[in-house]
Amino acid sequence: MLPRLIQGGMGAGVSSWTLAREVSRLGQLGVVSGTALDSILVRKLWDGDPDGHARRAMAAFPSQAIVEAVLERYFREGGEAGGSHRGARYKLAPLLRAPLKPDRNALIVLANFVEVFLAKEGHDGVVGINYLEKIQLPTLPSLYGAMLAGVDVVLMGAGIPIEIPAVLDRLAEHQPVSIRLDVLEAGDRTFELHFDPASIGLGRAAAMPPIHRPAFLPIVSAATLAKALLRKSPGGIQGFVVEGPIAGGHNAPPRGQLQLNDRGEPIYGDRDVVDLQQMQAFGVPFWLAGAYGSRARFQAALDAGAHGVQVGTAFAFCAESGLDPALRERFLADLVEGDGDVFTDPVASPTGFPFKVVELDGTLSDEAPYVERPRLCDLGYLRRAYVRPDGRLDYRCPSEPVEDYVRKGGKAEDTVGRKCLCNALVTNIGMGQRRPEGYVELPMLTAGDDIASIRAFISPGHLTYHASDVVASLLPVGVS
Repeated sequence: MLPRLIQGGMGAGVSSWTLAREVSRLGQLGVVSGTALDSILVRKLWDGDPDGHARRAMAAFPSQAIVEAVLERYFREGGEAGGSHRGARYKLAPLLRAPLKPDRNALIVLANFVEVFLAKEGHDGVVGINYLEKIQLPTLPSLYGAMLAGVDVVLMGAGIPIEIPAVLDRLAEHQPVSIRLDVLEAGDRTFELHFDPASIGLGRAAAMPPIHRPAFLPIVSAATLAKALLRKSPGGIQGFVVEGPIAGGHNAPPRGQLQLNDRGEPIYGDRDVVDLQQMQAFGVPFWLAGAYGSRARFQAALDAGAHGVQVGTAFAFCAESGLDPALRERFLADLVEGDGDVFTDPVASPTGFPFKVVELDGTLSDEAPYVERPRLCDLGYLRRAYVRPDGRLDYRCPSEPVEDYVRKGGKAEDTVGRKCLCNALVTNIGMGQRRPEGYVELPMLTAGDDIASIRAFISPGHLTYHASDVVASLLPVGVS
């Protein structure tokens, strides 16, 4: 049975290996974020990997030929970029396009291996990795890389990951895998993403020892979705994370017609409340997420039949998280003075899902910096595939330049208020890009509605707390 407490897989690099390793070392389920790990590894190497952690993990990768190729392309001794704080630009990995080329697959595999390897290093606890179902293009090589490093649990939300259990089964045997690619304007055509582990040069499946098949925990917001997943994947799902609309990051849209409150936030109603009795009836463990960052709420979850809880916000701002320390301290200073606030933005995310945005001066939560930012799309994780008039696949994002989006068949009204989450989220961890014209990417923090729970760990002049403090404050008496 998995631990009672799951540390959420947040942002791009916020749920870093340092955080996941510490939580796992404490006997709970530490989770690394699987979002944009290839770009994060590239930027670490371009900065010179000053602490040497990435290269230590790379030395354990099964193919040193892949490692040497990645180092040759992206590593700079002593660092040459550092994003905005050194005045130079980061080198970019090629944008993701189907089908991915072998070297692009290899980079994704390696990056996921590195993050999980480091999270598992030095203890015997369990480690998970979190992915967004909507970010499809890197999914298959990402899973394989994490599995090569021995990941214990895969969590996936922001979509309906029906195909993933079978993918995990096949990847454990190093077999080729495929999933359906969601494509706009496809008509009756279907498209698939394919990945063959042998294609990146690790050897034939028959010559490779089987690897551990991790437990799979889909993140759901309705019992009906959980039921459908269990029916489609019998035996392939080991539990669920049941996430409410007050959790941080992306939220499932409200059921029914969208209505907004006086602040312009989506209104959630009775239809959005998960039937926990039905969840219990499925006979698989589940964890509750969204404002469970206190011992009382943890106990309430147990009393409701949950195996445990997932907590994100309190871990996101502890010292072990991947957040840029200066940005974290600025937010915590505001919070201790009673100024912190979170806005559920219905349009900020290019995905169309509501997204929780921390209101903090000097970030993209402010209207002026958002308007001043030149629109572009150079990381591209949230782009959507579509079919061009000539029948070929292309990609568009409502956060890219409006004229580009419209030229590709998108509607101009869909671009209003959209923010570039890809660049903002990697800026949150101190890896923001500097543009040729001098513009420096700004961060945009996300957190759950229960940010007040963080105040228990901080006070004026004392803004640092640790993952161990969060774990100790949460576990009910008699629960380990």
